[in-house]
Amino acid sequence: MTGRLNSAQPYAIGLFRIVVGLLFACHGANSLFGTFGGRTVEAGTWPGWYAAVIELVGGSLVLLGLGTRAAAFISSGAMAYAYFKVHQPQALWPIENQGEGAAMYCWAMFLLIFTGSGALGLDRLFAKRSGAESRTAADKTPVAA
Repeated sequence: MTGRLNSAQPYAIGLFRIVVGLLFACHGANSLFGTFGGRTVEAGTWPGWYAAVIELVGGSLVLLGLGTRAAAFISSGAMAYAYFKVHQPQALWPIENQGEGAAMYCWAMFLLIFTGSGALGLDRLFAKRSGAESRTAADKTPVAA
């Protein structure tokens, strides 16, 4: 059983990344464009507009699995900032201060920093291509003793 679960781990991480990235990008689109019945934030306002841009761009990159670790790092930091500057001053616990979303996104993105994109991401596709190119170049290089 453990062997099967371990072999499926890259796919589970890939699906996790896709769902988290999609939801995060939708949250940013909601704030920037008023999609899904949301309110828009005024362009250039601190911190709302900048957070929305990070959510849209970071979520899209995480969704695609492109620069996943860097995008997740910035997104996790933005959500930590959102939690501690916006939500936590209102009350201690996330359930009391409506900070559950910020806390969950922060920790989900934090996890992706360490796991990477998993399967089904563009990161893996580019890594395979660059790995194949470097192997062919290494194969052509003469070995000297």
